[in-house]
Amino acid sequence: MRDVDQATTLPEAVLDPILEREPAAPRITWYDDATGARIELSGLTLANWAVKTANLVRDEFGLTPGARVAVLLPAHWQTAAVLLGCWWAGTEVVLHPDPDAELVFAAADRLAETEDAPEVAALSLDPMGAPVRDLPLGVTDYATAVRVHGDQFHPGGAGAALDGMPVQEVFTAARKSAARQGFSESDRILSSGSWDTAEELIDRYIAVLAAGASLVQVTNPDPAQRDRRVETERVTRVL
Repeated sequence: MRDVDQATTLPEAVLDPILEREPAAPRITWYDDATGARIELSGLTLANWAVKTANLVRDEFGLTPGARVAVLLPAHWQTAAVLLGCWWAGTEVVLHPDPDAELVFAAADRLAETEDAPEVAALSLDPMGAPVRDLPLGVTDYATAVRVHGDQFHPGGAGAALDGMPVQEVFTAARKSAARQGFSESDRILSSGSWDTAEELIDRYIAVLAAGASLVQVTNPDPAQRDRRVETERVTRVL
């Protein structure tokens, strides 16, 4: 296994140790309390979605390491895979509309923010990954497009990883965040927080992976469900 301190891409740094240790263990469990949906991804499944996304970014959209990608998506299991895929492809992620972005991954309700983007991939955020209906001409449906891409990816290098921060800077920040929050690889962490800024994304997602922990992410949280969820999901930490 590659030394994580020498990893070229962020997924190599945060996923390689997980896949080496517990590839089939739950890594992200996602709930939407408004609909009752629940989706659980193992480390292997998360990595598979991410690899397919990396191939989509490189082979379908033609991006090379160092290209900038805007990710206009909420905290969600599909967003988790999109982010890792972008980083595996060596691209820089920004979490806001950006005129220099060569590609935008956007939720269907944010397509109005992508009008000037060269390439756009839309996500329905359906629990089962259903496609977006009635897309505008020229917009790619992520769920449909990503499935045909390969399950192997060989990184070709990387530029900045997150909003100008190099890979090692993001990884170091995530490890420090995990230590500050007391995360360990045995933790099951419950969160309903957003990933709208680099700091939030590091503290609430990347730090969880960097610690080797697993995440229970809740959309539209219902406070009445919290205690039962802590028990049934064996949650050890609540953010």
